[in-house]
Amino acid sequence: MKILLFVIETISALGLIIAILMHSVKGEGLAGIGGQARLFSSQKGMESGLNKITGTLAAIFLITALLIGLLP
Repeated sequence: MKILLFVIETISALGLIIAILMHSVKGEGLAGIGGQARLFSSQKGMESGLNKITGTLAAIFLITALLIGLLP
Protein backbone atom coordinates (compact mmCIF):
# COMPACT_ATOMS: atom_id res chain seq x y z
CA MET A 1 0.00 0.00 0.00
CA LYS A 2 2.78 2.38 0.94
CA ILE A 3 4.66 1.67 -2.29
CA LEU A 4 1.55 2.51 -4.33
CA LEU A 5 1.22 5.80 -2.45
CA PHE A 6 4.89 6.60 -3.13
CA VAL A 7 4.37 5.95 -6.84
CA ILE A 8 1.24 8.13 -6.94
CA GLU A 9 3.01 10.90 -5.04
CA THR A 10 6.03 10.80 -7.35
CA ILE A 11 3.87 10.95 -10.48
CA SER A 12 1.76 13.77 -9.06
CA ALA A 13 4.89 15.68 -8.00
CA LEU A 14 6.38 15.47 -11.49
CA GLY A 15 3.06 16.45 -13.06
CA LEU A 16 2.75 19.37 -10.65
CA ILE A 17 6.23 20.63 -11.55
CA ILE A 18 5.41 20.45 -15.26
CA ALA A 19 2.02 22.12 -14.79
CA ILE A 20 3.51 24.99 -12.79
CA LEU A 21 6.24 25.56 -15.35
CA MET A 22 3.64 25.70 -18.14
CA HIS A 23 1.80 28.65 -16.55
CA SER A 24 2.22 31.97 -18.30
CA VAL A 25 4.25 34.69 -16.63
CA LYS A 26 2.00 37.21 -14.95
CA GLY A 27 4.52 40.03 -14.41
CA GLU A 28 2.23 41.97 -12.09
CA GLY A 29 4.91 43.66 -10.04
CA LEU A 30 3.65 46.17 -7.50
CA ALA A 31 0.34 46.54 -9.33
CA GLY A 32 -0.64 43.12 -7.96
CA ILE A 33 -1.03 44.59 -4.47
CA GLY A 34 -4.02 46.77 -5.34
CA GLY A 35 -5.51 44.42 -7.90
CA GLN A 36 -4.86 46.81 -10.79
CA ALA A 37 -2.90 44.26 -12.80
CA ARG A 38 -5.95 42.00 -13.18
CA LEU A 39 -8.21 44.81 -14.31
CA PHE A 40 -7.94 44.06 -18.02
CA SER A 41 -6.74 40.48 -17.96
CA SER A 42 -8.97 37.46 -18.27
CA GLN A 43 -8.13 33.80 -18.22
CA LYS A 44 -8.19 32.06 -21.56
CA GLY A 45 -9.45 28.51 -21.95
CA MET A 46 -6.02 26.90 -21.76
CA GLU A 47 -4.98 28.90 -18.69
CA SER A 48 -8.23 28.07 -16.92
CA GLY A 49 -7.82 24.37 -17.68
CA LEU A 50 -4.20 24.48 -16.56
CA ASN A 51 -5.29 26.04 -13.25
CA LYS A 52 -7.72 23.17 -12.70
CA ILE A 53 -5.07 20.56 -13.52
CA THR A 54 -2.56 22.26 -11.19
CA GLY A 55 -5.09 22.37 -8.36
CA THR A 56 -6.04 18.74 -8.83
CA LEU A 57 -2.43 17.58 -8.89
CA ALA A 58 -1.66 19.65 -5.78
CA ALA A 59 -4.62 18.09 -3.95
CA ILE A 60 -3.52 14.57 -4.94
CA PHE A 61 0.03 15.33 -3.81
CA LEU A 62 -1.09 16.67 -0.43
CA ILE A 63 -3.50 13.79 0.21
CA THR A 64 -0.92 11.13 -0.62
CA ALA A 65 1.70 12.90 1.53
CA LEU A 66 -0.78 12.94 4.43
CA LEU A 67 -1.62 9.27 3.97
CA ILE A 68 2.06 8.29 3.81
CA GLY A 69 2.69 10.23 7.01
CA LEU A 70 -0.21 8.54 8.82
CA LEU A 71 0.56 4.97 7.79
CA PRO A 72 2.78 2.96 10.15
